[in-house]
Amino acid sequence: MARNEVILRFDNVSFEFGHHSPILNEVSFSVRDGWKVTLMGQNGAGKSTIFQLITEALSPEEGNIHIADGLSIAIARQVIPRDQMVLSVREFFERCFDTKIYDIDPRIDEVLEVVNLHAPHDRIVGSFSGGQQARLLLASALIQKPDLLLLDEPTNNLDKDGIAHLTKFLIDYKKTCIVISHDADFLNAFTQGVLYLDIFTQKVEQYVGNYKDVVAEISARIEKENRKNALLEKEIQANKDKANFFAHKGGQMRLVAKKMREKVEEMEEAKVDVRKEDKTIRQFVIPSQPELIGEILHISSFSIFKEHKPTVKKANISLKKNQHLLLVGRNGIGKSTLLEALASGKNKGATIAEDVRVGYYRQDFSTLNFEDSVYTALSSVSENIGEEQLRSIAAGFLIDEEMMRKRVGSLSEGQKGLVAMAQLVLLRPGLLILDEPTNHINFRHLPIIASALNKYDGAMILVSHVPEFVSQIRIDEVFDLEK
Repeated sequence: MARNEVILRFDNVSFEFGHHSPILNEVSFSVRDGWKVTLMGQNGAGKSTIFQLITEALSPEEGNIHIADGLSIAIARQVIPRDQMVLSVREFFERCFDTKIYDIDPRIDEVLEVVNLHAPHDRIVGSFSGGQQARLLLASALIQKPDLLLLDEPTNNLDKDGIAHLTKFLIDYKKTCIVISHDADFLNAFTQGVLYLDIFTQKVEQYVGNYKDVVAEISARIEKENRKNALLEKEIQANKDKANFFAHKGGQMRLVAKKMREKVEEMEEAKVDVRKEDKTIRQFVIPSQPELIGEILHISSFSIFKEHKPTVKKANISLKKNQHLLLVGRNGIGKSTLLEALASGKNKGATIAEDVRVGYYRQDFSTLNFEDSVYTALSSVSENIGEEQLRSIAAGFLIDEEMMRKRVGSLSEGQKGLVAMAQLVLLRPGLLILDEPTNHINFRHLPIIASALNKYDGAMILVSHVPEFVSQIRIDEVFDLEK
């Protein structure tokens, strides 16, 4: 295909889930060969739905999607499906092809080298860390050598080195790429254009320029629209006052008043619809278990992974009320494994004080029952909390009445994250264990979440690879698993 040729075009595409959940409304945009484009929008706006329409996993209800003849498309999804967690690395990559590939092993080695991951082909996918699984997801798309690469939140779970490696790869990448991400610095490094899915209008706005240019352009436009409306509002009020004055004079003055009211109506229609910004969650507090005193958690030993094998290490970590611990280490060393062992009480070298409620935020949201309704998920942890208060807390996390009735499994990953965060507020834990709480979450929510964690006065263990997020939270101790 010719360089810079349009390879993907949406023409007035509309799509909705059921009859009450419109996602896209007459959406039109185009993508040219070789472009690197960001797809952005609020959690639950429908970004992943657009990817499913491009890959033909879903079909539009109205409009047309034009894909260039012979164009090959591959997608690196946000998470590995649960039913694929039991596969070996080899079986996982074999699933990427419709036909049997006889030279699959050298191809696997080639793409694992690209994503900077060294792994035995017979290792089970579910045994890898979240960051390593993110690399596997990217490799599963690259092994197909697509003309159009779709990346859905590719930096989730990646450590600093992993993000740097992925950024360099995308800068050097010669083919077309569309990326969904909330990581501003990552996006700004390679983006040439932005598709903005507006959750309020269900339309896509297309911009040229890098990510920060586009954000600045949107902000400037909003300011200009607000300024124009403010001037019109001032003029409208002046004319209303004059019209009322002349109307009381009677006679010919009433005709003047009528004309002025007509002018007011014209000016009202001239007011522009200011582009609404993504809603942010409300400021919130995670209450801690009130009656706790003394040591809440003690860790005397734990396991890390070296060359894919567990190794026990000694430690002397003690956490009391109002102490925050940051756990650091490269992808694959065993941070998530340690957090899970602590939360489940299976770490033999750790003791949690009796009757301590543990709030555990898992990066894959597997603490949530995907078959439950959102209401059931929240009410199951809301002991001694009234119905009105539960719904008020839910509303603060943008969980409305319609979302309450939905299955947890039907939500976007970002919405699942908000449900998991709301659960922590309702639970009132004495020990908070957080594994990558920024994953999938709209960047506008992150300062609010950081503020809540900063104020949390129970014991807390945090894992996060986002320095800007961590810098907003009080950390009393940093524990590096590699030292």
